[in-house]
Amino acid sequence: MRWSAAAVAQVEVEAARTESVLDRTIDDGLAWMFDRQASDGHWVFELEADASMPADYIMLSHYLGDIDEPLERKIATYLRRRQGAHGGWSMYYGGEFDLSLSVRAYFALKIMGDDPEALHMRRAREAILAQGGAAKVNVFTRYALALFEQIPWRGVPWMPAETMLLPKWAPFHLDKVSYWSRTVMVPLLVVSAFKPRARNLRKVNIRELFTTPPERHRGYQTNPTGSRIGNGLLVLDAVARLAEPFVPRPLQKIAIDRAMRFIEERLNGDEGLGGIYPAMMYALIAMDALGYPHDHPSRLMTRTAINKLLVVHADEAYCQPCVSPVWDTALMLHAFLEAGVPGDDDAVASACEWLCARQILDVEGDWAVNRAGVRPGGWAFQYRNDHYPDVDDTAVVAMALNRADPDRYRHAVDRAAEWIIGMQSANGGWGAFDADNQHEFLNNIPFADHGALLDPPTADVTARCIGLLAQLGYPATHPAIARALTFLQREQEADGSWFGRWGTNYIYGTWSVLAALNAVGEDMTAPYIQRAVAWLKARQRDDGGWGEDCATYWPNQRDGAKASTPSQTAWALLGLMAAGEVDSDSVERGIGHLMAAPREGGKWDETYYNAVGFPRVFFLSYHGYSAYFPLWALARFRALKGGNSRRPAYGL
Repeated sequence: MRWSAAAVAQVEVEAARTESVLDRTIDDGLAWMFDRQASDGHWVFELEADASMPADYIMLSHYLGDIDEPLERKIATYLRRRQGAHGGWSMYYGGEFDLSLSVRAYFALKIMGDDPEALHMRRAREAILAQGGAAKVNVFTRYALALFEQIPWRGVPWMPAETMLLPKWAPFHLDKVSYWSRTVMVPLLVVSAFKPRARNLRKVNIRELFTTPPERHRGYQTNPTGSRIGNGLLVLDAVARLAEPFVPRPLQKIAIDRAMRFIEERLNGDEGLGGIYPAMMYALIAMDALGYPHDHPSRLMTRTAINKLLVVHADEAYCQPCVSPVWDTALMLHAFLEAGVPGDDDAVASACEWLCARQILDVEGDWAVNRAGVRPGGWAFQYRNDHYPDVDDTAVVAMALNRADPDRYRHAVDRAAEWIIGMQSANGGWGAFDADNQHEFLNNIPFADHGALLDPPTADVTARCIGLLAQLGYPATHPAIARALTFLQREQEADGSWFGRWGTNYIYGTWSVLAALNAVGEDMTAPYIQRAVAWLKARQRDDGGWGEDCATYWPNQRDGAKASTPSQTAWALLGLMAAGEVDSDSVERGIGHLMAAPREGGKWDETYYNAVGFPRVFFLSYHGYSAYFPLWALARFRALKGGNSRRPAYGL
């Protein structure tokens, strides 16, 4: 078929118009991000979780009797807005009713002064009772209720302080669980030993949320997995409680002293224990139980760290689970560099220098227990968290530094690669914070009802490590990469996708793996890779975008999607372009969707949550994702369309 001159001219006009809109959209994004860079070179965006964080913050304040009423009013407004149509609270926007969250949010609102007979409180109470009442909540909520004397202490799992004294060969040892579990469990061991009581100056209770008086309830402890091992551990829990009074008190004191040394060594200045709110909260409660005065330096630092997590707006406020400056800055750098900002630009250079100053070179953190002899060289997720560098962050930071100026940052990048190679697990994959953290039987203990006690290797983190090594010139035949590629092929889902442990969900995982496979020089026409490409294309929505609901972490809802989102559309596009699909109709439609999607300057509108802390338990909304990921995808499309190659040249 021959096209007429008029048709050719029309195509050229449309192409020029698209190019103009694309350039303008990228320029808008860059300008918006330049304006939001801190004076020292970094970026940080809000990191929002669910209602548990602000509810726990309020409960902590009332536990301590340290009440800030103006702040409370803002947090109460936030909690009321987050209440769902089902009457309770959800783990993510548009999610289903969650009993534990709803009990904590109700308690927080009541303790702040909301009338239990107000409509929103009645709706919440009815929804909670319909789901079995407050006796059915999860372990962490039961700890909160025990501290406020709403349930007896037998309602929480048996966790003696003497756990600190167990030898490494014991079935349970702190080194065998994840960093986030470790930093929460240690202060909880102290709290459990003292069984302290909240000040609760307003004498609030929530007995109306129980179907049976809490002191008469007998079914608090549950088997988290339903396995025989879990049943056996429930029996052990019951027997151990009977033996607890006979444990010598001096032994308990030795254990508590060891626990407090662990905490003090990892307080992390005013960035807090582990850099995560639950660990900080229980550390503060442990210090209070031990009688630390209010002006004790460790107590002051911990309280400061907690308050730094607050996000306070004109009418609302909430508490973040942690902060994400290293992650945000590294990903923003990738977007800038993809958009053509040169490595010696002031914004890029200052961001790189800020990151370099935070590389952890001298602290052998908890990870070294399983990797003695490996030199430190990683980055943490937060401003500081030297005992707990993150493999995922380290790979992303090192790729950005290498891309910005490979000569200037060679030493930092080489140290990062050395540490990452040393952190590879025996099965070929990488976990986020530890190597070989795969003691699966521990998920059967009553404490582990959240199902996230461990930090096993995952496809997305493994892909990031391959991407870094490939970008640095390591060949596919290198032993670390070869083992990792085998791991990824084992981890591929039956439908061709990959599970996204740290981002929602299969779109995130599939993009991550496709980027790594391209970087290491895999044949992108290989059948297993084309299955992933076909899966991404099949998930494109009618509006040209991609979306994936947080509910896909439940096996029976793995295809769920409510709407296209900017983050997930960008991930799908980056994945397809890594596979050489830049000229495909799917990519063209996806780019069109992003350019037409609502945004304010360089930030696209995104309401749905886009990440996960613990699958099926704790979800996250990174507010920066809807800024740098769409910019990155649009810039990559422009670069590939205008270049000689149809696939990216970098590891991510």
